[in-house]
Amino acid sequence: MSPTSVRLSLLDRSRTRAGEPDGAALRHTVERAEQAEALGYHRFWVAEHHAVPGVASGSPPVLMAAVAARTGRIRVGSGGVMLPNHQPLVVAEQFAMLEALFPGRIDLGVGRSLGFTAPVREALRSDGADTFADDLAELRSYLDGRAPVTARPRLDHPPPVFVLATGRGLAVAGDAGLPVVLGGPVLDDSAAGERITDYRSRARAAGAEPYVVVSLDVLVADSVGAAHELAIPEAWALAAARTTGAFPALEPVDVERPVTARQREVVDAAVGRTIAGDETTVSARLDELLAHTGADELLASTSTFDRDALRESDTRLARLWARRP
Repeated sequence: MSPTSVRLSLLDRSRTRAGEPDGAALRHTVERAEQAEALGYHRFWVAEHHAVPGVASGSPPVLMAAVAARTGRIRVGSGGVMLPNHQPLVVAEQFAMLEALFPGRIDLGVGRSLGFTAPVREALRSDGADTFADDLAELRSYLDGRAPVTARPRLDHPPPVFVLATGRGLAVAGDAGLPVVLGGPVLDDSAAGERITDYRSRARAAGAEPYVVVSLDVLVADSVGAAHELAIPEAWALAAARTTGAFPALEPVDVERPVTARQREVVDAAVGRTIAGDETTVSARLDELLAHTGADELLASTSTFDRDALRESDTRLARLWARRP
């Protein structure tokens, strides 16, 4: 895969910010999508999280409709809809409706994650059973018109389905012949290269062309130090979630907070995983990532408290991508 053929996209999780109402996060997601389209990004995806203080988006189809209505070219998708939380027919109907309203622009990314906490899982009526592969097959049958009942509106060209892979999700995606999205622990795994190779073999055996999207935080600033500073709010939220069980709203970098040794460890690791720096540094690290994974697309999932800094980072990332040889 030559660098110039690798696509650049954004995933926005509608992160809440301390001192602001949740609605501000949703409005910012729509505004960020408009900017992403103007900058030439290929896709703009939104997330699904339930009853999480740090994330305002619990319904990707609703937010996607708002984003698609305010944009005209960029593809709009879910990163992703968590199938354990939904009936496949309902998901098929929601995305068929979106595709009918915004033809040729809708992506359906699906995942298998359950609710963040036990009370949320109970509220979602989750029994913990892993039926992802069967649910995925059922969902596709509705979209393709092969099911005993017909999802409406009926489409000649249903939206493409992507699998957000964790654990054995790579194998499920490959056997289904579907594009796969990799991020977080999957990319950190020392066996990631072998798993991606296995995915590609399975996809080709299923008669499909493999397609790999890598997703991770990317922050571009004037210097490595400035970019690392921008990564701290998200890293701190992750540390709080790992140690207290609550994923909080983003806070400013300079907020004073007591930090345990374990939290400092999580923060340092999270900042280290972020591709952060000036344009030269970020470009070099992205080259290494793409060479290692053979990815077809980068889905940057960055967030930080300072919206102006985030806007500037998105602009710089698009600019350096356009200059790639």
